[in-house]
Amino acid sequence: MTKYKLEYIWLDGYTPTPNLRGKTQIKDYDAFPTLEQLPLWGFDGSSTMQAEGRSSDCVLKPVAVYPDPARTNGALVMCEVMMPDGVTPHPTNSRATILDDADTWFGFEQEYFFYKNGRPLGFPEAGYPAPQGPYYTGVGYRNVGDVARQIVEDHLDLCLAAGINHEGINAEVAKGQWEFQIFGKGSKKAADEIWMARYLMLRLTEKYGIDIEFHCKPLGDTDWNGSGMHANFSTKFMREVGGKDYFEALMAAFEKNRADHIAVYGPDNHMRLTGKHETASIDTFSYGVADRGASIRVPHSFVKNDYKGYLEDRRPNSQGDPYKIASQILKTISEVPTSSSASAAA
Repeated sequence: MTKYKLEYIWLDGYTPTPNLRGKTQIKDYDAFPTLEQLPLWGFDGSSTMQAEGRSSDCVLKPVAVYPDPARTNGALVMCEVMMPDGVTPHPTNSRATILDDADTWFGFEQEYFFYKNGRPLGFPEAGYPAPQGPYYTGVGYRNVGDVARQIVEDHLDLCLAAGINHEGINAEVAKGQWEFQIFGKGSKKAADEIWMARYLMLRLTEKYGIDIEFHCKPLGDTDWNGSGMHANFSTKFMREVGGKDYFEALMAAFEKNRADHIAVYGPDNHMRLTGKHETASIDTFSYGVADRGASIRVPHSFVKNDYKGYLEDRRPNSQGDPYKIASQILKTISEVPTSSSASAAA
């Protein structure tokens, strides 16, 4: 038997953006534990905005498990929060009730800022660094500093070793701003891995004395870019059948549901979706081929392939809950019938 360090990880009850929480228990197993072997575990919900002190019990239900490459015999256990009965989802449990479909694929582009001493990494004590331009995909100390690349490389290695489907990294438009990309098949799987990648990044930066700022517009009303979490998505029908008629009906459904999407695409999005800095206005809906300023960017490959493939919703922001984002996208897609398009294609 081997003693395994199980890190139970969950989302707390803070609003409008939940925080990641984690605590460790030690259990004996013959081999790396399966999800079915992991027990429920209680915690004090009164300390996480999920219960009152006079009735503080909440329960963690494991829903996904990954190797923890930073620990010997470690496991990262993604959990849902349940009521004391261990069966009823807690009101803050956004994962338990979302729409899910393994044939709907999501690729999230998570942007964020490194922060140190209350300002973006690389910013001077007063004022601003040189204007945006050379930082995006930049190379060299002048553009990326002396520690950011080490952190993102370490984070990439941790995610890959944990089995998270990490697909890439790059420096972003603003100084101190970076991005990583996560791909998953199904709302829950893709969102689980984004949350786990966020957790690994936050834990990693503890040893560097650097914070992660996920706010979508940390520098306020300035010419510095905000941070998004663009959501690339496709269904089996979009990949295999598609068609211009279906695409236009889908865009009409997204326009009709604009307010519902904005409601779950992350707090303070009005600060980011201004119509500037490659964003569409929060009050409008638009789409365009290769248009980074549209609500939905349509890849050239999508049009060339008879309107088949994936689309990119550029409105979700860096603080958004990927469970809610993916679920809302899937909900809107489900409103568009596929039978007529499929018969026409046949």
